[in-house]
Amino acid sequence: QSPWSDPPRAHTHRMATTQQSKKRKFVADGVFYAELNEMLTRELAEDGYSGVEVRVTPMRTEIIIRATRTQNVLGEKGRRIRELTGLVQKRWQFAEGSVELYAEKVANRGLCAVAQCESLRYKLIGGLAVRRAAYGVVRFIMESGAKGAEVVIAGKVRGARAKGMKFGDGYFIRTGHPHKLYVDNAIRHVSMRQGMIGIRVSIMLPHDPTGKTGPKKPLPDKVIVHEPKEEPEYV
Repeated sequence: QSPWSDPPRAHTHRMATTQQSKKRKFVADGVFYAELNEMLTRELAEDGYSGVEVRVTPMRTEIIIRATRTQNVLGEKGRRIRELTGLVQKRWQFAEGSVELYAEKVANRGLCAVAQCESLRYKLIGGLAVRRAAYGVVRFIMESGAKGAEVVIAGKVRGARAKGMKFGDGYFIRTGHPHKLYVDNAIRHVSMRQGMIGIRVSIMLPHDPTGKTGPKKPLPDKVIVHEPKEEPEYV
C-alpha cells in the first residue's frame, strides 16, 4: 500500500457497501486492532495504558481502553476521551456517532505485564539504577499475588558492551499450553543515552476460580489430596 493512499476503512462499515470474504474480514480486524493498540500505546503510555478491547455491535463499535489511571485517560470533563474518539473516527473513517470509547480501570496493576513494563521504562528513563528498578518491579509483582515474575533487560546497561540481565522470583513455567494461559508478557524499548535498551516483563498469574485475577483452569499437574472420609467403627 502506498504511503499516500487512503487509510483502510474500519472493518465494520466496509461490510455494508461490499460483501467481504471471511479471510479478508479477519485480516482487516487484526490490522485495525494492531494499529489502534499501537496508537493508544504511544498516546497513553504515561497514563498506565494496559490494553484495549474492541466490541462490535450492530449499532456501534465500542472500544474499551484498560488503564491504571483512568482519570487521566478521560481528561478534564471527559475532554481527552472525546479527542481520542474524534481521532479514531477520522483515522478509520467511522460514521458520526458509530464509535464509542470507554475507559476501564485495571483491577490489579501488579498482575498486568504492560503496566509494569511501562513503570520500569519510566524508572530507567528517570535515571534509576537498573538492578534497583528491576528488583523493585519484581517485588511489587510478587506482593500483588503473582505466582512468579521475570524481568529481562538487554542492551548497553553499563559500559560499551551490551549484555542481558535476568531478574526473577517465584514459580515460572515456560512450556506447553499452561504457559499460554498463565503467563502475561510485555516488551518495551527504552531509548537511553548510550543506546537502545530492551525490557521484557513476564508474570505468572495465580489460579483464580472466578477468572478475575487469573485463569479459571487449574494447572494440569496440580494434585488435590482430599481428606479421607470418616468410616463407621464396627464393633
